[in-house]
Formats: sequence, C-alpha cells, structure tokens
Amino acid sequence: MNLSVENRRRIAKAVFYTGNTIIALIFVSPLLWMIASSLKPESELFSNLNSIKTFIPKGASLNNYKEVFQRVPMLQYIGNSIFYVTIIVIFDLIINSLCGYALAKLNFKGKGVLISVIISLMVLPTEAIMLPLYKVVSTFGWINHWQALIVPFVSKCFSIYMFRQFFLEIPDELIEAAAIDGCSPFRTFVNVVVPISGNVYATVFILDYVSHWNDFMWPMLAVTGSDKRTIQLGIQTFFGLKPINYGPIMAALAISALPMVMMFLFLQKYYVQGISTTGIKG
Repeated sequence: MNLSVENRRRIAKAVFYTGNTIIALIFVSPLLWMIASSLKPESELFSNLNSIKTFIPKGASLNNYKEVFQRVPMLQYIGNSIFYVTIIVIFDLIINSLCGYALAKLNFKGKGVLISVIISLMVLPTEAIMLPLYKVVSTFGWINHWQALIVPFVSKCFSIYMFRQFFLEIPDELIEAAAIDGCSPFRTFVNVVVPISGNVYATVFILDYVSHWNDFMWPMLAVTGSDKRTIQLGIQTFFGLKPINYGPIMAALAISALPMVMMFLFLQKYYVQGISTTGIKG
C-alpha cells in the first residue's frame, strides 16, 4: 500500500514522539518511584518491585514527610543550602561572566595562553584537588565556616568557558557602536551585553545551582557542626538514626529534588537555548 507524503510524515512524527515519551519515562521512572515510595508505609515500600504497581502507593499519606521534620531540623538544613548555594551562584554569574566577556571581546597580552589554561583545567575533576583544597581551607581556619563552602567555588572554568562561547556570538559591530557612543568596556558589558544574554545566564544558573545543591563530598569535609549542615548532609543523618526507616529517607530525597525539578521546569526553555547557542565557536 502506497502512503502519501503527508501520511508518512504523520507516521514518522508519531513514532518519534512515542519513542521520546518511552525514553523520557525510563529516565524519570526512578524519580516517580521515589515520590511514590515517600507516600507509602514502611511495610509496602519494597513490595511489587517487578510490577507497575510499585509506582502506585496504596493508602498514600504524608506521614513520612511529617517524620522527616520531626527527626531532624530539615528546615534549617534547607535554609543552609539555599543560603550558601545562592551566594555561590550570584558571585559565579557576576565574576565569571566578566571573565568570559574579557576573553571574548577584549584584547590583552597572554589572552590565548589564559584561554588554553582555562580549557585545560576544565577536564580536571574536583576530586583530584579535594585534598589540597581542604589543606588550604584548613590553614585559613575556615573549616565549619561559610567561607569554606563558598569561596573555593566562586570562580569556575566551565562557567567562564560557557560565557565566553556565548559572548563570541555577539556581533563586534554592536560593541563598537557602544564604544563610539562613549561607553566604557564595563558600561558596554552592563548596558548592552547583559540584557541580551539571558539564555547563557539561565544555563549557568541552573547548572551551578543543581551542582552545589546536590554536592555531598565537599560539605561533608568542610562542615563539622550541625549548625551549617546542608540538606544532603541532613539526609545522610537518617542512616545514623535508629530505627532506619526508608520511608522518611525517600521523603527527604523528594524534598531535596523538588526545588531542582521546579527550577528546570520553569527555566528549561532558556536552558535549552543557552546550551544550543554556546560551544559553536572555538
């Protein structure tokens, strides 16, 4: 049977969206299972794992969520995470965007070498510098202080690279026109470049916030007291409280994931546009 071009397009589109939906459900299934488990009583938590029924909580209740706030000061942990991650992100957006703009649009001696160093450092994992970083922070007496959580992560090579790649796409004629009008490089950046760079700012904002919100290793090393414990460290304390109930743990994980999910849902358009418009030029 011969199909018309229009019918072929419809079938191809249906197959495309069906395949994408299936893949999306596979990737999101752990999150759905976690949310469903957070609403289950402890006795039903690991039942029907081989069935679709595991995603349908029977007798759903918020008891696990209530227990989370009763067993640990979760509101304090959430507030701590919001505080230090927000400060990191603010400084990241300001400092690294300025660095990216300078590397993209200004000419100065050693610029090529500096770009090469930044790109080289991007492949260096944080774990490789964790021990010397801890030694430096300890020498400054910052352990269990906000400085230990914030200062080492204000500047990031990846953020600088993202900003530089985006700013390279801005026409030089626009920068030159601002200079002719008497704008200094900084004023040009603030009044001309920043207003048209919302996509890359949103992209860096999401990547940075998610990275530090979910960070566990460094806060575990840098925070020794409960007063500055982050939400990820707060979740870890459930494994040291007897009895160990996995229902509240799932509820705490759901609480931790919710802000990141909401952030991505509201900013996903800018995130996709920012990713698609960076990395085009070298």
